[in-house]
Amino acid sequence: MASLEEIRTERLKKRALLKEYGMNPYPIATKRSLSVASALSSFAKYSRDHKKMTLAGRVMAIRGQGALVFFNLQDDEAVMQGFLKRDEMDDKLFALFQDVIDVGDIIECTGTLFMTKRKERTIQVKEWKILSKSLRPLPDKWHGLQDVEERFRKRYLDMIMSSEVRARFKLRSKIITEIRNLLNDADYLEVETPLLQSLAGGALAEPFKTHHNALDIDLNLRIAPELYLKKLLVGGFPRVYEIGRNFRNEGIDATHNPEFTMLEFYSAYETCASQMAFVEKLIKTLVKVVHKSTRIKSGEDTIDVSKKFAVVSFLDLFKRYASIDNPETMSREDWRLASERFGVKVETHNSIEKIMDNVYKKACRPKIIQPTFIIDYPAGFSPFAKKQEANPSLIDRFQLVIGGIEVVNAFSELNDPLEQKARYEEQDIKKKGGEGDVSPSDEDYLEAIEYGLPPAGGVGIGIDRVAMILSDTRNIREVLLFPTMRPQSE
Repeated sequence: MASLEEIRTERLKKRALLKEYGMNPYPIATKRSLSVASALSSFAKYSRDHKKMTLAGRVMAIRGQGALVFFNLQDDEAVMQGFLKRDEMDDKLFALFQDVIDVGDIIECTGTLFMTKRKERTIQVKEWKILSKSLRPLPDKWHGLQDVEERFRKRYLDMIMSSEVRARFKLRSKIITEIRNLLNDADYLEVETPLLQSLAGGALAEPFKTHHNALDIDLNLRIAPELYLKKLLVGGFPRVYEIGRNFRNEGIDATHNPEFTMLEFYSAYETCASQMAFVEKLIKTLVKVVHKSTRIKSGEDTIDVSKKFAVVSFLDLFKRYASIDNPETMSREDWRLASERFGVKVETHNSIEKIMDNVYKKACRPKIIQPTFIIDYPAGFSPFAKKQEANPSLIDRFQLVIGGIEVVNAFSELNDPLEQKARYEEQDIKKKGGEGDVSPSDEDYLEAIEYGLPPAGGVGIGIDRVAMILSDTRNIREVLLFPTMRPQSE
């Protein structure tokens, strides 16, 4: 088997042959008159009219039979057979095709459509032109990219070889479009807030740090747009949303990537409860639009969104799934001991809430398959959520879990500036104790809400995780075009 360098050297020779013939291997323009998909969809009409047309695409297979050459031309999701016959086109052009064209080349073909005896829709090529000469071979047609890491690192090859991968990213785009339609129809205003922030707040996460030379200041890539969006509520916009990138300096696993896409939306004069109803409507609409059904596959399970979503207390999950009978009264030491039972590592600086959350993620969340809203979190779980008036030990917050994955985080926004300051001080104490995932005191945000932040319901939805669920994939890197990867040299 020829080495990569030998194949590349041979293709460079073919590139030189094209230039000797007078054909630019990488021309500016193409005469393409329609896509392969369009030609196939109206094949009966075009073949009946015998009208010349020009198609363009990537050569994905070549089958030569002396004076006849067959090949497959791929353009997006569509593939059509191409056919060259020596005595029905220029001899030199026919010979050149045989001498220089490889699988992977991008060409244009001018000719007429016809149906072969084997009922194969085909373009009989009278003229052809190279559009891009490939210098490297594509992966083997039957085996594709076997190395999973290589699939993510070279997504362009993954997409060339797999129509399923291309379809998944079209589905992702469709999800985002439909979300925008739903929010726009509900009178939300789409906005953009800074990615570079002097103080990274609005979530419990470790930021990436950078430096701006002209201003000589340190900046952070945002971990969440939350605080800026709530400043817009202070400024008078009643409903705002943003779909954009967040960056968190955290580990990589099946549901986490250092940069990811979040939707956050905020509505003045709404509550956690009213936003819960809107979220349920949004998820059900997405499933119906994307899959034309109320049921979707999730591994070996089937998720049914036709019924009203279940609602369960956070603490009750431990009783139901972890055999912990008294989560309400357990001390930090009790939780540390419980964590050992589930193989959850506890650091000395971890707060009781952090330990509880890690036990929940290990013992409870994977077992929640059908859409379930989780409510009634202990007060220490979020520095930005209002406490429940009936029970101040709990916050007015919900999360939505589907297929064992957290998809939504939402709460009634804390708008008391004095209580917010006190919550910040608690976060600062945790940070000094060694906790990395905190939201530090933000004096600028405190000043803003002192002018009056209306009562509001805020919602964050992980776009990547929604795409995972709706495409039945179990790894976030499958729905990210270019996920974060360790450099290949390492």
